Order: sequence, then C-alpha cells, then structure tokens
Amino acid sequence: MREMTLPAPVPSLSGSLEQYIQAVSRIPLLSAEEEVDLGRRLRDHNDLQAAQRLILSHLRLVVSTARQYSGYGLPQADLIQEGNVGLMKAVRRFDPERGVRLVSFAVHWIKAEIHEYILRNWRLVKIATTKAQRKLFFGLRSLKPGFGSLSRRETQEVARQLGVRPEDVSEMEVRLSGQDISLDPGPDDDEHWVSPIAYLADESAGPVELLETREQNSLRHEGLHQALARLDERSQRIVSARWLQGEKPAATLQDLAGEMGISAERVRQIEARALQKLRAALEPVA
Repeated sequence: MREMTLPAPVPSLSGSLEQYIQAVSRIPLLSAEEEVDLGRRLRDHNDLQAAQRLILSHLRLVVSTARQYSGYGLPQADLIQEGNVGLMKAVRRFDPERGVRLVSFAVHWIKAEIHEYILRNWRLVKIATTKAQRKLFFGLRSLKPGFGSLSRRETQEVARQLGVRPEDVSEMEVRLSGQDISLDPGPDDDEHWVSPIAYLADESAGPVELLETREQNSLRHEGLHQALARLDERSQRIVSARWLQGEKPAATLQDLAGEMGISAERVRQIEARALQKLRAALEPVA
C-alpha cells in the first residue's frame, strides 16, 4: 500500500465559494486500499483523523452533486453545506468490508440531505411531506418541459413516467407555482419595519463543528451493516430492497409480496418492525 499523505487543511465555506471549490478540487483522492484502511481505523478505533481524511477526499463529490440542484433558487453554498452533512453521515455508516467504494455509498446520503434542505427552504409552506410527494416534487421539476403550465397530454405523460395519477401531478404543479412570501424587507418597506427573518436563528452546527463534536462522532460505531446483521433474513431482504438500492429504483411492497409469497400488508408490517429495530440500534450512544 502506498504511503498515506497528511490530510489537507479543512476548506471553509465562509469565504469565496469559488475559492472553496478550487480548494476541494486540490485535495488528493484516496486509493481503494487507503479507503479501506481509513474505514477500518474509524470503525475499530473511532479514529477522527481517519474520518477527516475520508470526508475531505470526497468534498468534490458534494460540490458536483450540489450543482445538480442549482435550479431551485437556493444558495449554492448552503446546498454544499447540507451535502457535507450527508457525506459525514455516509462516512459514519461506511463499511470497508463490503467491497463498495465510499463514493457510491455516499451519494445517496448527500442527495438525501440536499433534498431535505430544499423541501425545508424552497417554500415556507411544506409542499411535499410524504415519500411519494417528494418523488413527485423532484421528478416533476426534472420532467416539466418548460415554465408554463402542463397541458392535459403532458400531465398524463409525466404521470405515466413517474407512476402516479394525473391528479397528483396537477396538484403538485399548483403547489410548485405558489407564490413565496419574502422574509427580507423590500425596497419600499418602512425603515422601521422588522422582517420575519430577524426572528429566525440558525442553530444548526456547521460541517466542521459536526466533525469535531465527539458526541456526533460516537454515533453508530458498529455501523449499519452490523445493525442489519441482527435482523432475520427476510427483514434484511425487505430493508435492503426498499431502502438500500442507491440509485436503483426501490422495490415496491407488491414486488416483495410476490417474491416472498405473502401479502403487501405483511411486507409493510415486517418493514416497519425492522426499521424500528434499526433506529434503536443506531441511536447515539449517551
């Protein structure tokens, strides 16, 4: 195995975004052997320097992923910061023994955090609260041919591609076209007017603080794979097919019901119990 280099300084998003992007692009990538070694050090010894090297070497992945969501009108730096949180979650759950590179595993967690941020901030009123609505929200944004309203034929085509009802597409389109209420004072507002943004405080920790916080780094030291190993074989199959498919489409309850020879409701019940056990196993250590 080649000699490991010292970790690069942690880039900061507090300055120029362009300088940050240039800085992360200069951080060396890890070889597969280095990645496995660092993953084992983190898993077995809670080595925070190993975690830092894994995170730093994948910051460029966060930047490239965040660029895919530039059309939502949200600050690119904020999208990157949320993606960095997802990357850190992925590093904590990374299993170096599965033969899968961290880049393939991390992109799911990065996108999940960015999605959550967009849904929290793109509209003051929540527009997508269920899993199906979230899929429709991001799918409609990518499939909509223009900025105007969808025709009946276009609505039916989008519904067909996303596997939803045309009524669901029409309802989501109405939500997407809703007007925002500005939190900041406008040019014509009185100088004594206090904007709502003045009452909102961001109490969330930044990526560097999360990395350095011992409590955050003590989460799930056994990893997701060990928690899964405690489940029975059928529960493992359901959780894997429904939640751990990466970029591939998740299996439906009906798919798994046909595969296992049980009802879709029974599959849902097994899934719910399995996820409850996983959450309990992955709770932060007090």
